Amino acid sequence: MSNKSMQAILVHEYGGPNVLKVEQVERPQPQTDEVLVRIVYTTVIPLDYKIRNGWLQDVFPVTFPYIPGFYASGVVEKVGQGVTEFKPGDRVFGTIRGAYAENGIAQARELVKIPDHLTFEDAATIKAGAEAAWKALFTEGELQSGQTVLIHAAAGGVGQFAVQLAKWKGATVIATASASNLDFVKSLGADQVIDYTTTAFEDVVKEVDLVVDSIGGDTENRSWAVLKKGGILVSLAQDPSQENAQKHGVTAKFNTKFPTYTDLQTITELMAKGTIKAEIDSTFPLNQADKALEKSEARHGRGRILLQVNSI
Repeated sequence: MSNKSMQAILVHEYGGPNVLKVEQVERPQPQTDEVLVRIVYTTVIPLDYKIRNGWLQDVFPVTFPYIPGFYASGVVEKVGQGVTEFKPGDRVFGTIRGAYAENGIAQARELVKIPDHLTFEDAATIKAGAEAAWKALFTEGELQSGQTVLIHAAAGGVGQFAVQLAKWKGATVIATASASNLDFVKSLGADQVIDYTTTAFEDVVKEVDLVVDSIGGDTENRSWAVLKKGGILVSLAQDPSQENAQKHGVTAKFNTKFPTYTDLQTITELMAKGTIKAEIDSTFPLNQADKALEKSEARHGRGRILLQVNSI
């Protein structure tokens, strides 16, 4: 393979997993303030299949053909003009658009160095799961030590980090999960785990300070009643109903704010120390991106799904 080309997954039209094609494309070059990263792991997130299915054309318009993927870990290969904080050989993670490829371009400000004790796998999960959990709990949810939080889908890619981070903060954690994930969620530190397949959470949960909802729909509708007056519901699934929030005397937020760089460093340190752990559900090679996205869309996974693009 020539130095100028690379393998990537291209999408030429909206559709199911079969529209993901493995192709040779030209390797991108970093412009001013950009970094070329040799990608080791890319995280597969629900946003990837939602864009591919054509469900988010208003929010995330694409120009065909496009390379999917947002978050990855890897090694700096080349830096553009004006980049002083990274050099070739640095291990990094962050937002790398078009990350379903052997190489990707990132803005230097959207990358973070990987500490020595952290693996490429774990680093790849930070932007996709731990950062979203931090946003929901602290940036939007304003969760304090001593408060109580209800976390829906606690075994999922975001939920598992939310449970661990809320416990780290000193909050009481009530979590919902399916029967097969109850023990896993308990092992993350949840104080109470509700099997949503047998129990209606609103029958057993009352007066919580915060609800973190990554499901939406019916789950959101049933969550208003469990909040105390002045409580907060943060949705990662949809823009929540302001009308229902008003009716119940609570605040509803859509998870749109961003954590600071310092927050991201805190998460990275907590992970490097082992205070919070990433559960990896499964790892697929790049040419099986279709299977990885099928698994993501089936929503039965526990933890994160990764594509291993290059060996280290």
